[in-house]
Amino acid sequence: MEYNDKLARFRQSHLNPFNKPREEKSSREDGDDLASKDSPPGSPRCEPEFHCPERVMDLGVSEDHFSRPVGLFLASDIQQLRQAIEECKQVILELPENSDQQKDAVIRLIHLRLKLQELKDPHENEPNLRILLEHRFYKEKSKSVKQVCDKCNTFIWGLIHTWYTCTGCYYRCHSKCLNLITKPCVRSKVSHQSEYELSICPETGLDSQDYRCAECRAPIALRAAPNEARQCDYTGQYYCSNCHWNDLAVIPARVIHNWDFEPRKVSRCSMRYLALMVSRPVLKLREVNPLLFNYVEELVEIRKLRQDILVMKPYFITCKEAMEARLLLQLQDRQHFVENDDMYSLQDLLDMSSGRLSLSLTEIHTMFAKHIKLDCERCQAKGFVCELCKEGDILFPFDSHTSVCQDCAAVFHRDCYYDNSTSCPRCMRLNLRKQEQGPGEESWQ
Repeated sequence: MEYNDKLARFRQSHLNPFNKPREEKSSREDGDDLASKDSPPGSPRCEPEFHCPERVMDLGVSEDHFSRPVGLFLASDIQQLRQAIEECKQVILELPENSDQQKDAVIRLIHLRLKLQELKDPHENEPNLRILLEHRFYKEKSKSVKQVCDKCNTFIWGLIHTWYTCTGCYYRCHSKCLNLITKPCVRSKVSHQSEYELSICPETGLDSQDYRCAECRAPIALRAAPNEARQCDYTGQYYCSNCHWNDLAVIPARVIHNWDFEPRKVSRCSMRYLALMVSRPVLKLREVNPLLFNYVEELVEIRKLRQDILVMKPYFITCKEAMEARLLLQLQDRQHFVENDDMYSLQDLLDMSSGRLSLSLTEIHTMFAKHIKLDCERCQAKGFVCELCKEGDILFPFDSHTSVCQDCAAVFHRDCYYDNSTSCPRCMRLNLRKQEQGPGEESWQ
């Protein structure tokens, strides 16, 4: 009977020590000591072997192995996880700053949030497509990319946050920031008004903006520390720090007027607009600044190559082999090159200044000329023979040593054409045939 009492007392005091507070344990030990002092000498007392530190260490109960570590919360559902996250936040605030314990608690907080995100089903609460202010927001699937929210200017942690991207202007934001967006999609402006501001930094002053941000209308000032005014070099207007992140972009007006490709600070809205407009051929250099061709040699070279390609285009359209080989698709990224020779995009000018456009266009020009003059017999049959000297190889209008009659499109050697003071032989022949034929008959070459 005495053995059973000792065993029950041992189980109560040592088997589950993590369920008993330390204060209760210490008070119980003090009470045992007092009871041993008050008891008579002959009364039975607890065996000391159960409280021996060596025995306790052998049993493995000297440390609280089964208790929860600080900051570790056992939770299985969403409600418990949210409560555990709040408790972990409180623990982080109570721990010493920059200590190892605080860093471990932060790591545990991240794991708890990841677990909460796994338990949540985002497809049930968040739609894949949201349309707001002409934005078409699609929910991103990437979890490893760190972005910056364009609305609240904070990081988007893909593992924790649900975020959206506009397919038109690439505006990124948290799902919680969607309903707070006030900026319309820049893509709609590009579609409705596809043109550049061609005045260099048209500044009007803060007073014309009522000392407010040109986009969000927040109060700004030039020397205000909390919200300083930042000027956009493209529009000339002033913006707050939330709408102007000091992004750099090449200004089209400076390129056209000064051939200046140095990036300047622009607002977020201007940066998106310039990024969407960079490949659109909307610049007519010969109308805006025709003197630029007198000072930039690359422009003259590119214009000649484009004119030759336009002359080659009819050969390819009427050639079966060229259509099967789809030679004109070599210029699919610059479709305007096969439509006209006076429209340029900002990307064309950027590539021209770096030399990439001249190299690529020269290669394409060589490939086209090789097909017409060497590879294809049908295209060779459309060549010309100089009717002034009647010597030399077959001539084509895109050859560098030829001249073309403006009236009948006949091709001659350049020296023969300018040395001959008489009119074009082909024009004379056509005029003679028109006089001999009746008014209802067609003229043939």
